[in-house]
Amino acid sequence: MPRTASPLARVRGLLTIAPARVDHIPAFRIAVGLAIPMAVLLLTDRIEFAMYVGFGAFTGIYSRYEPTRARFRRQLLAGAMLTVCVTIGAAVAQLAPRMPEALSSWIVIVVGALVAGGSAILVTSRGLKPGGAIFPVFATAAVASAPSVAPFWLAGLIAASVVALCVLLGLLGHWAGERHPDVVLGRDHEDVTRAELGAEFTRYFVAALVAGAIGLASGLPFPYWAQVAAVAPLASPGHGARIEKGVHRLVGTILGVGVTAFLLSFPAEPWQLVVWVVLLQFLAEMFILRNYSIALLFITPLALLMVQLGHPQPAGPMLEARVLETAIGVVVGLALVIGRYVRERRRTLVA
Repeated sequence: MPRTASPLARVRGLLTIAPARVDHIPAFRIAVGLAIPMAVLLLTDRIEFAMYVGFGAFTGIYSRYEPTRARFRRQLLAGAMLTVCVTIGAAVAQLAPRMPEALSSWIVIVVGALVAGGSAILVTSRGLKPGGAIFPVFATAAVASAPSVAPFWLAGLIAASVVALCVLLGLLGHWAGERHPDVVLGRDHEDVTRAELGAEFTRYFVAALVAGAIGLASGLPFPYWAQVAAVAPLASPGHGARIEKGVHRLVGTILGVGVTAFLLSFPAEPWQLVVWVVLLQFLAEMFILRNYSIALLFITPLALLMVQLGHPQPAGPMLEARVLETAIGVVVGLALVIGRYVRERRRTLVA
């Protein structure tokens, strides 16, 4: 039986940076996939569409280092998933003004939880990497929670156009040298049983629903951040790795909020925020596979500035809510991880 890392080793993991794997090539590709459509928004004076563009650009994050054919196929699938998520979120946002505020808030939470479970099934069954449901949940719930600035069909069309760009850049990545001999492709869908998929749906759905409900009951303004934080650790392999990722999520978010506070302390025009967003995307991808906590120094301000571009908020309450809701989500996610570990241990002892 393989040995698990000691608690001290996991704490050290907060500071340990893994060796580089030509990270600058995919990081540049992913940043370009965001920079081009953001520049178009600036030139056309439609920066309010920034969230639709940003979530479509998440397509470039999938299938990093994988062979060209696999990347093309899987990025198309991931892009279709993200386009559907943006479209669903925009549809909920479009309907929200016609409903009582409490009802629309609950709809966002429930829809986010359903997307968490459904996307986890798709990602697992098709072997997409990165695994889990963090990007689909974020895309759906963030768009659904913001004021509607476009019909749902237009939001989906904008996201789909960015997806197409990112898939094209993914094809070009092969000739730029984006490959690594140590990459491990995700399992083929034929290797995953229905029971595994059912358990995956339940785990993600419950985590997102419970965290979102607690976030909503707390009165904080962005309960979907609790949902995102709750599902973040679940994709890691093994209970120890999930606990470690939850701790990384909380620590990195707190530090990342400090970075965001610094960036927002200066008056900034939209074009300046776009420059920061693109740079932060590049830096996040430089470190995401090397140290999750350090990557969150850039992921946190990236997410918050992207939301600011599409739906400006007072900085102080937004930053406070980010920390508190992340803490709620991490606690819920880790509670589910530990609960599952305890149940499995009991079955082992009984057997």
